[in-house]
Amino acid sequence: MIKCILVVLSLSLISGCASTYKHSEFQAPTSKLDSTKGILISTPKNGWYGNTQYRNSGRMTANAIKAAFSKNAKKADVTRDCKGDECLSSIDIGKYGYYVKPIILHWEDRATEWSGKPDRVEIQMVVFDVLTKGELANSSYTGTSKWATFGGDHPQDLLHDPTNEYVSSLYR
Repeated sequence: MIKCILVVLSLSLISGCASTYKHSEFQAPTSKLDSTKGILISTPKNGWYGNTQYRNSGRMTANAIKAAFSKNAKKADVTRDCKGDECLSSIDIGKYGYYVKPIILHWEDRATEWSGKPDRVEIQMVVFDVLTKGELANSSYTGTSKWATFGGDHPQDLLHDPTNEYVSSLYR
């Protein structure tokens, strides 16, 4: 009996030690991206939860996306000069082949270790062809933190894995 209780307790702890991710495709990529073309990424508006706005969450999201594209593209830059769709008309087509517009849909930083409520993040990423101005891909992914965080996890920690996985899939 004690053995069964220990096994169940162990499995509960192990399952609480892994963050989970979910990917949703709004528009599947029309073609694979060309790694010889540069990427320009806009900085999204900061994320929020309830009445709390999370400062620098937009910058952290753009930087995570830049890091993922830097592994696959010739050049990846973040612009702070323009936001959203207006960027698309002013991009130098000699430097960039693609424009990425990230949108923070949800950003929730919780005291998971005390409340049992996980951190959550949801990011939408729209990829445009700079030359044609057409949308090439539109996807979102969510991340939910593990239960056993020991005070070290935050929503920005949930960006790395799903962002890298999604961006890599755009090139494979």
